[in-house]
Amino acid sequence: MVGASYAAELPFDGDFDARAYAARRLWRTLNGRAPGPAFHQLSEQRRKRLSTAIRALDAHSAGGSYRIIAEALFDKRRIPENAWKTHDLRNRTIRLVQTGLALMRGSYRKLLRRVRKVE
Repeated sequence: MVGASYAAELPFDGDFDARAYAARRLWRTLNGRAPGPAFHQLSEQRRKRLSTAIRALDAHSAGGSYRIIAEALFDKRRIPENAWKTHDLRNRTIRLVQTGLALMRGSYRKLLRRVRKVE
């Protein structure tokens, strides 16, 4: 990379802070320095939910039914034989797939934004 030049185009929009911070972390990494702390941290609960949503999306994209996805995510023994249509895990599985689809369609960018507290 000796002699290579790079440029970053950063629009002055609502995400400028996050983009500028990410550009600086990239610059530091390209120059052999530690990138520094992340812009913000996701909670452990949020990371687990996002991870599960991506797993649910993968299974859904591969053609898995909601029941098959739920059995893989939550243990087959927790899924009732007769009451599947009204069971909470069915609704939870559908929401996870919907979350995964939303992430795939671009809402993953929202993860870069800081959560603003209303005062």
